[in-house]
Amino acid sequence: MLNLKDFDGWNGRKKNIHKNGLAKLYGAREVWWCSLGVNIGFEQDGTGKDNERPVLILKGFSRQVCLIVPLTTSTKKNPYHIAAGKVDGKDAFAIISQVRLIDTKRLINKVGIIDKVLFDKTRKTVKDML
Repeated sequence: MLNLKDFDGWNGRKKNIHKNGLAKLYGAREVWWCSLGVNIGFEQDGTGKDNERPVLILKGFSRQVCLIVPLTTSTKKNPYHIAAGKVDGKDAFAIISQVRLIDTKRLINKVGIIDKVLFDKTRKTVKDML
């Protein structure tokens, strides 16, 4: 059975983020809730009615653009899920196969910052994957 996604609903929210969103001040190692939206196929979506999920900031390029990796609480044994510590009191994992560039208007609020050792391991794993 085909999983139907609400692309039209997300498109309206995305237009609002584009029009009214503000660039955020952020830093590498920070975890933010982010409007990832409804995406195609197996690209990582946001969750809930607002299509949001926590992300880890890997690198900033400007005030408007940064490189992120989505986080999940799903435990999977594969080389593309890296432990990222606790987020909102739950064990989180970086989905390194889903690294992407985003506009910082998508960032909603800062949740915290991950341990430097875990961050360095995540960055190294992303680099090795490429």
